[in-house]
Amino acid sequence: MLERVELPSSLEKFPIPGEIESWIADAQRRIEAFQDCWEKSQIEQFVAADHALVYQALAWLRQTQSLIGNRFIEWGCGFAVVSAVASQIGFDVIGVEAEQQLLDQAHKTIASWRTSVQLINGNFLPAGSEVLSDDPTLPSLGHDAPNAYQLLDMDLDDFAIVYAYPWPGEDDFHEAVFDRYAARGALLVLFCGPNDVRVWRKRS
Repeated sequence: MLERVELPSSLEKFPIPGEIESWIADAQRRIEAFQDCWEKSQIEQFVAADHALVYQALAWLRQTQSLIGNRFIEWGCGFAVVSAVASQIGFDVIGVEAEQQLLDQAHKTIASWRTSVQLINGNFLPAGSEVLSDDPTLPSLGHDAPNAYQLLDMDLDDFAIVYAYPWPGEDDFHEAVFDRYAARGALLVLFCGPNDVRVWRKRS
């Protein structure tokens, strides 16, 4: 069962270090340049989250919530900006991305930030979790990439925090996967659109 963790209404006032703001702005310029390449396929023309707001949410969680560990995984990390942000906050981060062109950009982010993030070219869904979806057309399904957890020799319940930016209509599916496979006490952080960060804790 998932329990909602309410974020404070003053979250956007949570301070962002100047260096982090500069890195996020630089990453946004790179993302916009990438998105302007119209020859990219639809899956590669991803939509970036509000990285500043996600930083504020993660930093607030780090400071105020009881965490079951330090391991953080990003589902579909794209340019790995959130992964890099989480690493700067102090988490042990793994970013998973199925699209190689996006993963190439993720490596550039990690190198430019000089931060410690492990990047995996793989599928972030635990084996068998596809059956939790009642819509076989969801973008998260059907990636031709190896299972990330097998590559890592880990399971989803080894992570204290899972972060994702689900495509429209996928948030319920991501919640169901987290509820089935995550560890008790772990947090799920979803960016669901402008000014909409949702946090869930898995209870028994």
